[in-house]
Amino acid sequence: MISTQEMKQLEDNCGISKGVLMENAGRGIAKALQDKFDIKNKKILIVSYHGNNGGDGFAAAGNLCDDAEVDVLFVGDDSKLKEEALTNFKKIENNDKVQILTLEAVDFSDYDIILDAIFGIGINGEIKDPLATLIKNLGKSKAIKVSIDVPSGINPDTGEKANVFFDPDLIITMHDIKKGLEGYKDKTVIVDIGIKN
Repeated sequence: MISTQEMKQLEDNCGISKGVLMENAGRGIAKALQDKFDIKNKKILIVSYHGNNGGDGFAAAGNLCDDAEVDVLFVGDDSKLKEEALTNFKKIENNDKVQILTLEAVDFSDYDIILDAIFGIGINGEIKDPLATLIKNLGKSKAIKVSIDVPSGINPDTGEKANVFFDPDLIITMHDIKKGLEGYKDKTVIVDIGIKN
């Protein structure tokens, strides 16, 4: 198990660019989903915010769209996307197989699988609207629910739950399970993104 601080240090010092790590994460997320579920022709919704977790979601979208129908609900601010996340956002913007939707255009009951790429390890404190309502509505969906790295609303170091949190059927985590997710280890798959300890 690893703390968020240790994870950030590994990412910074592993000698692999953050862009390549994100591409590796996207491929790994897609492969983990393909290994667990039959995704052929399924409808997948990826809900992304503007942090690196959202960037992993964009990268996953590009790797899933040949097998499944992929929509991305981007609920962040595109001016806040960091370089690596922005690169992956632009890739899916120019990809005819991926639709980028607005919140008004989404019916959560349309999807077979929903990926939570909202906060990841970047959660801090109370979640406010519209994200709080969004996370509640995602939770009501009958779709298979998957979190990328860490379920949104759960503290990756302590496991403490925010005022709202995403309760996934599966967690696809990068490199190593985060310390706060010990209670979720039975439903966590670890993806190798190229970092050596």
